[in-house]
Amino acid sequence: MLNKLEMFIALANERHFGRAAEAMGVTQPTLSAGIKQLEAELGVKLVQRGSRFGGLTPEGARTLDWARQIVGDAKRLREEMRFSREGLSGHLRLAVIPTALTWASRLAARFSAAHPRVRFTILSRTSAEILEMLENFETDVGLSYLDNEPLGRVTTRQLYRETYTLVTAPDDPLAGRSAVDWADLVDHRLCLLTPDMQNRRIINRAFMEAGLSPEAGMESNSTVVLVHHVEQGGWSTVLPVDMAQSLATGRNVALVAIAPGTPGPAVGLVAPYQEPQTPVLQTLIDMATEVAQQN
Repeated sequence: MLNKLEMFIALANERHFGRAAEAMGVTQPTLSAGIKQLEAELGVKLVQRGSRFGGLTPEGARTLDWARQIVGDAKRLREEMRFSREGLSGHLRLAVIPTALTWASRLAARFSAAHPRVRFTILSRTSAEILEMLENFETDVGLSYLDNEPLGRVTTRQLYRETYTLVTAPDDPLAGRSAVDWADLVDHRLCLLTPDMQNRRIINRAFMEAGLSPEAGMESNSTVVLVHHVEQGGWSTVLPVDMAQSLATGRNVALVAIAPGTPGPAVGLVAPYQEPQTPVLQTLIDMATEVAQQN
């Protein structure tokens, strides 16, 4: 039944039989047959069918909650048994807000050095997408903001608080200053992250608190694009310090600290609440705690 539950979860996530089959690595007829067999075993209709996927029935929605719990428990059991046989090994999927990718790489590199048999997949996603992926078991852990959106029932470990820097041209009048305030940016031509990114909403709020409402002349969901745009001339952007320092290396841009008016937003690991955690995930959480204490 476990494999059929995994098929059912994939179908609920993808909302399309073909994409769900592809995600499971099976043919569409195999997936359809597995869903029908699951319905027969449970004695209820789970999926509204027509010429295409029509959604879950009320029984299907309830089954989905159970399926996620059962599949999650089975995964933890397998991880526990593998740990008892082989030590720490496996595969960790980490979904990360774009502005924290440097921290994700740092944490993964440190973890891999200590536990080389654990593989990582790191994906860049928005904070909202990370929560959805955690709920759907599409990622094992997130690296995201901790205090700006409802997180639900999760385990969190704060890594750091975000502070910001202005990325601008070397000949910008502000480039020679040791620090600036948000109000100093009022006349700058800004390129910023897109409004669906929580970092953009945080920056907008900082401007509002300074009594400003500047518009972005260019928006992107890529921090690399923003810094490259600044390098082309005539533009400025605002990024977290760690990300700005990483992207500015070797580029013809200047970095100027933005004096924080209040403590910046907390960023850290977000993992599904479960007891016990898998050995790999618990080790990552413990390492994040050590990194935070050293920061």
